[in-house]
Amino acid sequence: MSAYYYIGLDIHKRTISYCMKAIDGALIGQGKIEADRKSLDEWAKGLPGPWVGAMEATIFTGWVYDFLKPYAVKLKVAHPEMLKAITAAKKKNDRADAEKIADLLRVNLLPECHMLSEEIRELRRILRYRNHIVRMAVNMQNKVSGLLMEVGASYSKKRLHGKKYFRELLERVEDIPPSVKELLKLSRSSYEMFRSFQKRLVETLHTNLIHDRVERLMTIPGVGELTALTWVLEIGDSERFTSIRKAVSYCGLCSAQRESAGKEQRGPISKKRNKHLQTMLIEAAKLAPRWNEQLAILHERELKRGDRNRATLAVARKLVAYMLAVDKKQADFKLPAEMQAA
Repeated sequence: MSAYYYIGLDIHKRTISYCMKAIDGALIGQGKIEADRKSLDEWAKGLPGPWVGAMEATIFTGWVYDFLKPYAVKLKVAHPEMLKAITAAKKKNDRADAEKIADLLRVNLLPECHMLSEEIRELRRILRYRNHIVRMAVNMQNKVSGLLMEVGASYSKKRLHGKKYFRELLERVEDIPPSVKELLKLSRSSYEMFRSFQKRLVETLHTNLIHDRVERLMTIPGVGELTALTWVLEIGDSERFTSIRKAVSYCGLCSAQRESAGKEQRGPISKKRNKHLQTMLIEAAKLAPRWNEQLAILHERELKRGDRNRATLAVARKLVAYMLAVDKKQADFKLPAEMQAA
């Protein structure tokens, strides 16, 4: 490793600042290049020797990481919040940030975060966009209901979003301004477009790359296709979690711990989490007890001790334990004999 150069990269939308150092901390070079593939290619080919690089995780990191990986001996991505805590200083600029990243890299103190493969990140991007489309479809549903309530039209809440009922509703309602009818039709067409688009997005996620893993997770009663897909594409390699507690913490299903002088305080659910995974697990935990007897028993027991939200969290944690076990064993879900007997 002593023969390598250590390069820190501070990435922004239009420019990338870099700092290159030797193992002893001697400055080899620093500067700024344009944030495009052509400039990066010219810069990487002009480096004086083999190098190890690091960059902070941002919205721009993915494509830069994928592009530079073939040029580097090793490329790392730093956790932004932990990096900020380590390198907090009075003076802050792009040049100084790149130098700090290079220094942390060469002394092996860089707070590294896990980087998924390019293929998994591409599928994850599709899944997250699908979830965004679903939220927009729900907004359109609510907008239709709101417009009807504004003009005092009576309707069946359960049947409102059916095609036939909606068409009949527009024909029979009276005293509704023409402008409102046009807005209702527009909202309905947007809703149908979002629904069909999200279904097509889910179909694109059915690849051989993750098919077997998703099928195994779906053997857990209460775990559906979208929950399994979210777990696989957000977690990546399950082996990076050495315990269930760490997986639960990553999913944002526990509170932050603050302990000093023997006194411990627990606050609300921590904001330091994977919010996409947290949302999906919470939604799954609300329905899973209907399909899973063990989860129903757990939910009922926790419900007696506290409120409904606490019971939902307990079910979500148990789902994490189940899915982590299935992932690590690479086998279909099966309850232990003593639990089946009970």
